[in-house]
Amino acid sequence: MSKTETTEQQESLGNAGAQLSTAPQEDTDTSIGGPTLGVIGWVRWFWRQLTSMRVALILLFMLSLGAVPGSLIPQNSADELKVRTFKEAHKTLTPLYEKLQFFDVYSSVWFSAIYILLFVSLIGCILPRTWQFVGQLRSRPPGAPRRLDRLPAYTTWRTEAEPEQVREAALALLKGRRFRAHTAGNAVAAEKGYLREAGNLVFHVALIVMLVAFAWGQLFKSEGGKLIVEGDGFSNTLTQYDDFKSGSQFGTEDLEPFNFTLNSFTGTYEKSGPQRGTPRTFEADVTYSQGGADKKAVIRVNEPLVVGDSKVYLLQHGYAPVVTVRDGRGKTVFHGAVPLLPIDANVTSRGAIKVMDGYRDKNGKKEQLGFNAFFVPTFAGAGKGTMFSQFPGLGFPAMALTGYHGDLRVDSGLPQNVYQLDTTKMKQFAVTGGTGKANRLLPGETMTLPDGAGSITFEKDIKEWASFSITQQPGSGLALTGAIAAIAGLSGSLFIQRRRVWVRAVRGEDGVTVVEMAGLGRSESAKLPEELAELAVTLNTEAPTAPEPAEDPAEKSEGAEK
Repeated sequence: MSKTETTEQQESLGNAGAQLSTAPQEDTDTSIGGPTLGVIGWVRWFWRQLTSMRVALILLFMLSLGAVPGSLIPQNSADELKVRTFKEAHKTLTPLYEKLQFFDVYSSVWFSAIYILLFVSLIGCILPRTWQFVGQLRSRPPGAPRRLDRLPAYTTWRTEAEPEQVREAALALLKGRRFRAHTAGNAVAAEKGYLREAGNLVFHVALIVMLVAFAWGQLFKSEGGKLIVEGDGFSNTLTQYDDFKSGSQFGTEDLEPFNFTLNSFTGTYEKSGPQRGTPRTFEADVTYSQGGADKKAVIRVNEPLVVGDSKVYLLQHGYAPVVTVRDGRGKTVFHGAVPLLPIDANVTSRGAIKVMDGYRDKNGKKEQLGFNAFFVPTFAGAGKGTMFSQFPGLGFPAMALTGYHGDLRVDSGLPQNVYQLDTTKMKQFAVTGGTGKANRLLPGETMTLPDGAGSITFEKDIKEWASFSITQQPGSGLALTGAIAAIAGLSGSLFIQRRRVWVRAVRGEDGVTVVEMAGLGRSESAKLPEELAELAVTLNTEAPTAPEPAEDPAEKSEGAEK
């Protein structure tokens, strides 16, 4: 034998010994090995994680958590004035909130990412489960297990009825109880409670519907406010609104073409008792038109006027005293109702009267006038003491006026609040009682301005105004449908139990039929044994229990001897 052959034999024997040995082998490969997923593998892994129910619940929780800043921090989409006020009051937090997009939560990148991921996750959860559920509906309930006595709910008895008769009676009984049943071999297999999974699917589909409705409503909504004095009207155009905001996909051409006029506002209040001042009647009588004949309607709280896709809600009301302003030459330079804003529940109101054009003093000097007005519908103390209202109705109206002359700065290019007076470039009139004190007027009284500057009269006619919210919310009906469907689906998935029942009837060795019934629930429930017992009692009337066989006397005596 050559040296080479000897070496090969030794190596072969060494390999065989290594294969048979149970001792740990040294790893001569120093490289780190293992399977790699690759791009496609990682995509599949990410998709399985995203479409899992656990991740869907986490995303839903994150969405609700992300909406918290939107409810606590003023939003640009809702009220830009409040956002500016918040920024001025919180100089330190403002830069951080702006970086986190807390002033535009619902349009922020992070909120949109959570929203889209939740949407995709729900769709990914629903599609395979729906396909699986359809397969279950198309298939028959599974056949009976070999050992029914091992199931949690079980009963058996013997009957003289034929096995075929027992199975036919069981099949009819189960179908009558709305089980899906069929005969499989020597047993009847039945299943019930498919609406549990259907309710689960409906719940998740309803969540998607609500998400779509929310997105649709945010993109195509519009909402505006308008204050209207009795006798004035409104046309649904952008320039008519006091304030207006809309979704990013809403255009002014989408505004519903209609108009209405506030004929009168009616407000009555409790006059005595602990509910004094509580509104009893709160309604606006209007005449509206939509490309045709005029129609009358009454708008109440939570009873809006519906015109096409728009709804007109009644929000608030107040008083608009009628005043007349005359200049130093006696010429009327202003006459009309001035709406004042309430500051308490008794409609104590304040506002501003601005005379911007046409005023000249006794020397012919052209100026602008302004008056700070404070109005109470029912002056406490019969017009004496501090001005405050003790009742929201017009019981004893009074108004305090403080006059100014100069430049109202309406041409400065800066936006102004129509209910506030900018007195930075104005001088106050010296009125009766000394400089700095306002004149109190009752209806019909006149305040004379000093140095022949003119006068202002508080007319006896006091009008009322109402503020309205005009909205177009295209996704509200869809959202309501989704919410109702979600509640119905969740109720079904919680209270309906999926269960299976088997009835086996075979002939025993003594020629008597042995009936076995068993039930199995997809979740534990105390009602399953009760339901099986009720089915067994009903079936027992069709296949009554056979009498016990008589005992042989010889066997009895033999047993006694033993």
